[in-house]
Amino acid sequence: MAKRDYYDVLGLQKGASAEEIKKGYRKKAKELHPDRNTDNPGAEDQFKEANEAYEILKDAEKKAAYDRYGHAAFEGGMGGGGGQRPGAGGHGDFGSAFSDVFDDLFGDFMGGRQPGGRQRATRGADLRYNMRVSLEEAYAGLKKTISVPTSVTCTKCSGSGAEGGGEPTTCPTCSGMGKVRAQQGFFTVERTCPTCSGLGQIIKNPCSECHGQGRVERERSLAVNIPPGVETGTRIRHSGAGEAGMRGGPSGDLYIFIDVAAHPIFEREGVNLFCRVPVSMATAALGGDIEVPTIDGGRSRVKIPEGSQSGRQMRLRSKGMPALRGGGAGDMFIELAVETPVNLTHRQKELLKEFEDLSEENNPESEGFFKSVKNFWDSMKG
Repeated sequence: MAKRDYYDVLGLQKGASAEEIKKGYRKKAKELHPDRNTDNPGAEDQFKEANEAYEILKDAEKKAAYDRYGHAAFEGGMGGGGGQRPGAGGHGDFGSAFSDVFDDLFGDFMGGRQPGGRQRATRGADLRYNMRVSLEEAYAGLKKTISVPTSVTCTKCSGSGAEGGGEPTTCPTCSGMGKVRAQQGFFTVERTCPTCSGLGQIIKNPCSECHGQGRVERERSLAVNIPPGVETGTRIRHSGAGEAGMRGGPSGDLYIFIDVAAHPIFEREGVNLFCRVPVSMATAALGGDIEVPTIDGGRSRVKIPEGSQSGRQMRLRSKGMPALRGGGAGDMFIELAVETPVNLTHRQKELLKEFEDLSEENNPESEGFFKSVKNFWDSMKG
């Protein structure tokens, strides 16, 4: 039985372009695949026929020989077939041919192939910069210039990696695909091309400054804006301020991680501030006014109620930290710490002794505590 014309097999006109041949085979492969035609016993033979046609027409040299001599180019030792007649044994190089279509059908879904089948440039790495700020700086915000060691685009070759800014050439090993294939039985195994490291291109005359990388190591100065209200763990992203990409690829990002230093006066919880203020025993007992600092550098006057105890808290509204993304400010809480006087003079001791003798009914907390202790001991005796 005479062989059908390869162009007819793929539903193409003679002289079709490489792209048209690939599309024609893709369509036939999906239409005739045996897994989709279990009820059609002739589908497998038709599929093999389409595979054989594609194996010839996808190769520029074989296609030229076929266009000139037809099927005779691969029969009788004319040499166009490269030593093995396509379709020998009825199968042809099924793995090699079908893998092209498999890549087109599923490569994007699997993330395995870049547009156009090539990966000419790679994105630069993201960078991390740890910045410590004071609580006052976190309150007010600040603008600061930082120095970041990174890779920047080579100015000598404009990032191309080639001397004089020339263009890279297609890798001869992988034909620009960035991957090479090895046939193992029915399966085709893909690996990163060892010649171009997956880039799909090589540089014959590398730039003397960057040695073909398209980037060089430099310390880069960058002005950053730290907004008011940041706290430890806040992450600020600077798009495109990271490491330069390989051979003109896009730059990565810079992430600034904030660490707010501990403060000698204030403790922070979210947007609220806490300040522990010592007061004398007399002030706590008699009441009075005290001045306390605020995070903005100002002062606030606080009235101490008569008979205040240690641990008592008072709130100063909106004197805390600003919210990072707006929404006002937190509060500041004053916690009293009543101090016991030390290094008393003889006269002070006499006065305190006299005061204690007159204070049997002035210590409600002590009275309640010792009453509970007495009840505890009595229950233990029982």
